[in-house]
Amino acid sequence: MPTNTKVKSQATQDFVPLKEVRDGIVVLKDGSLRAVLMASSINLALKSQDEQQAVIGQFQNFLNSLEFSVQFFVESRELDIRPYIALLEDRYVKELDDLMKIQIREYIAFIKDFTERANIMSKNFFIVVPYDPALVARGGGVGGALSNLLSTGPSTSAILTDEQFEQYRTQIEQRISVIEQGLVRTGVRVVTLGTEEVIELFYKLFNPGELEKPIQLVK
Repeated sequence: MPTNTKVKSQATQDFVPLKEVRDGIVVLKDGSLRAVLMASSINLALKSQDEQQAVIGQFQNFLNSLEFSVQFFVESRELDIRPYIALLEDRYVKELDDLMKIQIREYIAFIKDFTERANIMSKNFFIVVPYDPALVARGGGVGGALSNLLSTGPSTSAILTDEQFEQYRTQIEQRISVIEQGLVRTGVRVVTLGTEEVIELFYKLFNPGELEKPIQLVK
């Protein structure tokens, strides 16, 4: 005889160890913190061989100087040209000069054809700076970082007081300063993401299909 079993459903949030984003700092359910930095890029191909070796050497020195783990994360997405096309369509409708209307229409056709033929990608570079007070207290290394937020199992929740948060944030800000000073020697600039930028980043990570949704173009 088959028996009826009840399957306990769980919300998606239960499998994501992200608890909150406070003042631009990601707080995980285990009480550890993550800061996300956005980094600029360098085109080594445009530099001389000596310049390339200098940049690589400075980056190697930067990595060797770190006393904590960091994660380098590259976000690569197909460039969504639709907002730009919508802007051109709006300009086409408002344009009164017939010659300009022809040029705008031809330019729109060129952009559409070019983007359909070429696989144009946009890339953003991020550095995830972790601080795990539990591992630091045990003298262990700090690992995980952004990849921990994509885990498939539920994680325990720890209560983080305001005093503890401020104390831990001071520690993670010191690590951010170390990274900024180390990368500036390579010519890379970094900026710490704020709360809204961090939330937008994670929303895109967990909702990749949002970019495929159609948008309303101006006719």
